[in-house]
Amino acid sequence: MTAIDDAFRPWLDCLLEETGPLALFDAHTHIGQNDPDGFKQTPDELVEGLAAADARGVVFPMHEPTGYREANDAVVAAAADNPGRLVAFCRVNPHDGAVAEARRSLDAGARGIKLHPRAEQFGMDAPAVRDIVALAHERHVPILIHAGRGIPALGRMTVELAGTYPDATLILAHAGISDLAWLWRVLPAHPNVLIDTAWWHPSDLLAMFALAPPASLVWASDSPYGRPLVAAAFNLRCALQAGITPEQLRGIAGGTLERVLAGDTPDDLGPAPGPPAQPLDLLLERVVAHLGGAFNRMAGGGDPVEPLGLARLACAVGTDSPQAELFAAILELLDEYEAGVDEGPLARPFPPAVRYLVAAIIVARTPDVPLPARPDAPPPTREEAEGSPSADRRSAGG
Repeated sequence: MTAIDDAFRPWLDCLLEETGPLALFDAHTHIGQNDPDGFKQTPDELVEGLAAADARGVVFPMHEPTGYREANDAVVAAAADNPGRLVAFCRVNPHDGAVAEARRSLDAGARGIKLHPRAEQFGMDAPAVRDIVALAHERHVPILIHAGRGIPALGRMTVELAGTYPDATLILAHAGISDLAWLWRVLPAHPNVLIDTAWWHPSDLLAMFALAPPASLVWASDSPYGRPLVAAAFNLRCALQAGITPEQLRGIAGGTLERVLAGDTPDDLGPAPGPPAQPLDLLLERVVAHLGGAFNRMAGGGDPVEPLGLARLACAVGTDSPQAELFAAILELLDEYEAGVDEGPLARPFPPAVRYLVAAIIVARTPDVPLPARPDAPPPTREEAEGSPSADRRSAGG
């Protein structure tokens, strides 16, 4: 178990006290050494991360600019070596013999297909994509599709393909943020279109959990970009905040993916919780806004020190606040973040400490979910906020 997993274990344990045991099955993990973005992961590293969360996982190759044949063979071999932990999906490029490679990989033991419109630069209307979905329909296997940042909307074509090929399950990754604004409305009529939860911003995650049918959602970490244990603790924390029941959560956490991989349709998990009955907490929303701004500024190559400092000051509600414990937990997470990362542009691969910043954003948006015991959390006062590294740098900069 890594230091990050060890640090966040109490958060997952606290969640499990609310839900009961969860058979975690991660719908979205990678292995590979050649991705141009700098991230890497070996099969052993992935297995270690999944084991820390007591989870299984679907695995497929990271971006391979020179082709996927060898990478797909490596994924199939990793799954064969770890049958209780890994399930292989192949990855294909619609510009390069995708149907033949998908068929070869499925024959070799892969149990699904991965498509990445951004990395491979294609749209879901490409003729080869329709042929790949037809193959998935023929074989009764799922296809996981990148649907996060950096691409145009792709949901309408995905829904159309799902209607034409009902025995293919199409999973839109990253909370389906490219199309979530409307997609949740049509999901009840398309049980073979799913969304995975591999995303970081609680606004998107809470909208997804509140509005989309629970049977249409599958938990995912995006490892190595996310850690399975951390993703379980904080993605599913958003689910509880949105009103997902423990029984529904068991399906999201792994039960639905288990059925899809077996060639079955998802169980009916009941209706979505719907929009929240209570308004957002205005003081916590200030923290969410400033921390989200800090992350986005850093990811875009800027300096996050000013929004981080504002977020700390927004936490200075005083020890007599009804939410004092929650703000203290946020400050503690920010302390851990700042102790482990240099400010400035967010280098890739991201330093592990960035996970503390993302966790702080999610905790600020999930006030109704219990916290683990944090005996060393700093008090939520102005004095503590002004003594932070962010505050020091902000003052030094004038």
